[in-house]
Amino acid sequence: MAKLFEMEKSGAESVLLVGVQLRREDEWRVKNTMDELAQLVASAGAIVAGRFLCRQQKIKAGHYIGTGKAQEIADWIKENPVSMVVFDDDLSPAQGRNLEEVLETRVLDRTQLILDIFAQRAHTKEGCLQVELAQHLYLLPRLRNMWTHLERQQGGIGLRGPGETQLEMDRRRIEELIRTIKRDLKLVRTRRTEQRRGRKRHGWALVSIVGYTNAGKSTLLNRLSRADIFVEDQLFATLDPTTRQVELPNHEPTLMTDTVGFIQKLPHHLVDSFKATLEEVVEADLVVHVIDASHPQVDTQIDAVHTVLKEIGGLEKPMLYVFNKIDSDEGRDSVERLTRLYPKSVAVSALTGEGIDRLYDELADCLKGRKVELRLSVPLSEGKLLASLQKSASIIEEEYEGSHAELLVRVSAQTAAQCRDFEVERSDV
Repeated sequence: MAKLFEMEKSGAESVLLVGVQLRREDEWRVKNTMDELAQLVASAGAIVAGRFLCRQQKIKAGHYIGTGKAQEIADWIKENPVSMVVFDDDLSPAQGRNLEEVLETRVLDRTQLILDIFAQRAHTKEGCLQVELAQHLYLLPRLRNMWTHLERQQGGIGLRGPGETQLEMDRRRIEELIRTIKRDLKLVRTRRTEQRRGRKRHGWALVSIVGYTNAGKSTLLNRLSRADIFVEDQLFATLDPTTRQVELPNHEPTLMTDTVGFIQKLPHHLVDSFKATLEEVVEADLVVHVIDASHPQVDTQIDAVHTVLKEIGGLEKPMLYVFNKIDSDEGRDSVERLTRLYPKSVAVSALTGEGIDRLYDELADCLKGRKVELRLSVPLSEGKLLASLQKSASIIEEEYEGSHAELLVRVSAQTAAQCRDFEVERSDV
């Protein structure tokens, strides 16, 4: 209670959570998503003052939870004033408007809360563009609710002509903004594509780190790359993608990218807005799925990540499962079961470094198939090719005899095709 009092004194907003359990839904699953909603509220900088779990047969068109339940919540709010009410599902514009009239306080849904957190955490130009796009896509069908104080202009003699309402002007303005942002993001995607092509031309292996939010992705990338990425024990602590170089035991030049975390009920338009970032997953040579092995709903979190990966076309990529947080008792207890379900996996603690050496070896093993070993006899007159090999290939043996360089190298398939005329002997690694 002391901590709650201190947060209220500091001006933190108080929030009432509302979830709905339909007839065929499991209560534990609904409570789990509400626990996650409470974490989202904390990430947004507010505190949870109470919860309501409404059990009903179906969603009510007018108030989502029905007028009786809405009035019950309104009575509770009169006794326990809160800054806002947050629903665990998306509300239609009409439902949001009707609920605010009954509850006499601000009403947000899960998507609005996530968008608020994203807006706080986005710092790069790309991240800000993606958040802005998601916000406008969400706002567009809800404009009527935003402008209820404006009356529609009446037609008639002397009033015909342009006759646009504020609502119509705002809708056109937002549609134009969406088109502009999409054009800007297309340029971002084009630039990212060129960067990936350049990296692949120079032999870099591209690895994407995915996982449920707060699974430890940034901590793991810090551990592997000795970087200093911001880490915090909260949902969506980092939003902007971060790429770092990682040195593997076989000296494979590798770049690892930490992508935005996933959650349950991730709205489709959020996934669509972040496709410029999530393309890193689709184009990667390897996907590293980081999993919080200590979480009580670890299987549900794995399924949530798989759902998003399937939507963006990343589920078919080569994948290495990394079960993190084995420094906790809960993590150690679940690892044996999880490794049986996902044999291509490694158990680690990104925090303490336990298991990291084995992870390095597994990463090297997963990526070795993308290169071939060649024995070449290259004339010294082929200076351009020799310079390219020095820059992008892993040179195992190097000897100069007369007018030729005798080399044993590991190169990408693309480089191997360029060296075909000088190949003496070739065998896959």
